[in-house]
Amino acid sequence: MEKIVVDTSIIIDGEITKLIESASLRDCEIIIPVAVLDELQAQASQNKDYGFVGLEEIKKIRELALKNNILLRFEGERPSMDDIKLARHGRIDAIIKDIAKKNSATFYTADYVQALVAQAEGIKTSYSKPQVKIEDLEFEKYFDQQTMSIHLKEGARPVAKRGRPGTFTLAELDDKTLKKEYLEGITTEILESSRVNQNGVIEISKSGALVVQFRDYRVVITHRPFSNRYEITITRPLVKMSLEQYNPSEKLMQRLSENAEGILVAGAPGSGKSTFASSLADFYSKKGKIVKTFESPRDLQVDEKITQYTHLDGSFENAADILLLVRPDYTIFDEIRRYHDFRVFADLRLAGVGMVGVVHANAPLDAIQRFIGKVELGMIPHILDTVVYVKAGQISKVYELEFKVKVPTGMTEQDLARPVIEVRNFESHTLEYEIYTYGEENIVIPISKEAKSGGIERLAESKIKEVIKRFDSDAEIEILSSNSVRVKVDKDSIPSLIGRGGSTINELEKNLGVHIDVEQKTTASDNRSSEWFEMSESGNNLILEVDENKSGMDADVYVKGKHLLSSRIGKRGRIIVAKRSSPGKRIINAVMSKDDIKIVVHD
Repeated sequence: MEKIVVDTSIIIDGEITKLIESASLRDCEIIIPVAVLDELQAQASQNKDYGFVGLEEIKKIRELALKNNILLRFEGERPSMDDIKLARHGRIDAIIKDIAKKNSATFYTADYVQALVAQAEGIKTSYSKPQVKIEDLEFEKYFDQQTMSIHLKEGARPVAKRGRPGTFTLAELDDKTLKKEYLEGITTEILESSRVNQNGVIEISKSGALVVQFRDYRVVITHRPFSNRYEITITRPLVKMSLEQYNPSEKLMQRLSENAEGILVAGAPGSGKSTFASSLADFYSKKGKIVKTFESPRDLQVDEKITQYTHLDGSFENAADILLLVRPDYTIFDEIRRYHDFRVFADLRLAGVGMVGVVHANAPLDAIQRFIGKVELGMIPHILDTVVYVKAGQISKVYELEFKVKVPTGMTEQDLARPVIEVRNFESHTLEYEIYTYGEENIVIPISKEAKSGGIERLAESKIKEVIKRFDSDAEIEILSSNSVRVKVDKDSIPSLIGRGGSTINELEKNLGVHIDVEQKTTASDNRSSEWFEMSESGNNLILEVDENKSGMDADVYVKGKHLLSSRIGKRGRIIVAKRSSPGKRIINAVMSKDDIKIVVHD
C-alpha cells in the first residue's frame, strides 16, 4: 500500500480532498503528522481563518477515507516549545519531512520551497501547484468607476459608497442578503491570490480582525470575537491627483516648495486627505527629494521612487531608527492616531526630517489641539508650521503657526507676558487663535475682530470662576476693569478664600493676574420675608407644608442663608422632597444640627 505524508499547505488548499474525490488516490495510507494538526489547532485557537479551513479539510479527508479504502493515521510527537519557537526557521517543516523519510512515503505539498528542499534531501515528492484565481475575483464585480468602497456583511444586503469625497451616496448592490460562507470564500480568494502572486500584503492580523492591502484595494475583514458578524469592507482610491489640480495659490505653492517642513494634513474621514498627502509625496519626489512613507496599512498611491514603510516589530519607533539611517528629505506619516505616533512624528521633525502628517479632525484647529498634551506646548511651533485642512477633496483652509513671547491679545498688564503660539490664516495672515498657558492649564482663545480690550472678559467664566468655585460653588463674579474683579461669596466661605494673613487671596491674584475684591454675598432670603411652614415625613419623602393659599406659587428653600432648591408649591400648600435626594439629605442634616431653614415664596 502506497504511503503518503501531507503538510499543512496542501491540506489548507484542499488538494488532498480533490485527489480522493477524483479517484486519483485510492487504496493508500495517508499519514498526517501530529505537528500539522497542532499547527492548525493553534491557528484556529487564535481565530485565524487558515486554522479553521485546515481542520475542516482534515474532517473531510477522514470521511472520504472510509469510503475509498484509504487508511488514515496520525504519526509523530507533538512539537516541543523549542520546535514552536523555531517554527519560522523551518523546524516544523523538518519534522514533517522526517516522517516522510522514516516511512519511505511520498511527500505531498503545495509549498514550492518545501518541495525543493524535500527533493534536495532525496525524498519522493509530489508538488501540487495551487489553482488560485488571480483575476476577476468575486468582490471586483461590485466595483465600477464611481465606487469608493463596498460594505459586505453577513445577514445584510451588500452596499457601496459611490461618488467623490464629500458628495458620495450609499447604494444597494443586490436584493439578496449575504451568507457567512460567501464572505469566507471572498476572503480565501484574496488571501490565496496575495500569497501566490505576491500582489497583496497582510498588514494587520489580530483575533477577529484582518487587514490586507491587495493591489489598490484596502481590505478589512472582521468576525467574532471582534465583531458580532462576519464583515468585509473594501476601499479603493478613485482618483490620483497632482498637487496642481488642487489649485493652490502661488503663495501656498511657494510655502510648500521652500519653507514648509512640518505639515499637517487634516480632515474628516473620507474627505480626501490621504489623496492630498499622496500628491504632496509625488510633488516632493519630482523636485528631486528623497521621500519615504510611514503607513499601516500601506495604501497611499505614490510614485515607484517612493518607498513605503510600515511598523517594524509592531512599532513605528523602531521604524524611525531605520528611517534616520536612510536620510530622507521628507516622510509622509499617514494616519497619526496613537499617542506614540505623535511622539515619533515630533522626534523625526526635531531631528531635521521634513514631515507631512495626516490626522483625523473635524476642524483645522482640532488637528493642532491633538498635539497638545502629547508634546510640550512650546515645542509645537517647532514641530508644525503649516496646517492644511481638506474638505470634500479640496483645500478648505490653511493655517500657519508662529511662536512669540508677548502679552496675549486683550490683556494689558505687561507682567502677563508669556510664550504664545499664534495661529494665523495663511492667505490673509489674520490672527485667528492664540494658544498659551494660563495658570496651570493650556488655553486656546479665538481672536475675533471685535476682541475686547480685556482678556478677562473671555476668561472670566472659563477660568476665574472655575478657581473661585472651589471656595463657594455659587460665587458671583463682577468684572470691574481689565485687571480687577469683585467676588461675592457666602459669609462662611470668606475666611477660607482670604486665608491666614491674606495668603490664599494673594496667591490667587498672582496666579490669575488680576486684583480680587472679596465681599459677602447677599442672598434672596436676606431681602425677602420667610414663610411659616411645618415639616413632616411621609414614607421616603419630606413634606414642607406652607399656607394652603400659596398653592401654585414658586418657592425657594434656604439652609443657613444658602439656596438649596426651587420648587412649585403643590396642592394643600405642600413641597415634597425625596429623602434620598441631595436636598433631602441636607434638610435632614440641617434639622439634626438645628440650622436655620427658610422658605421664600414668590409669584
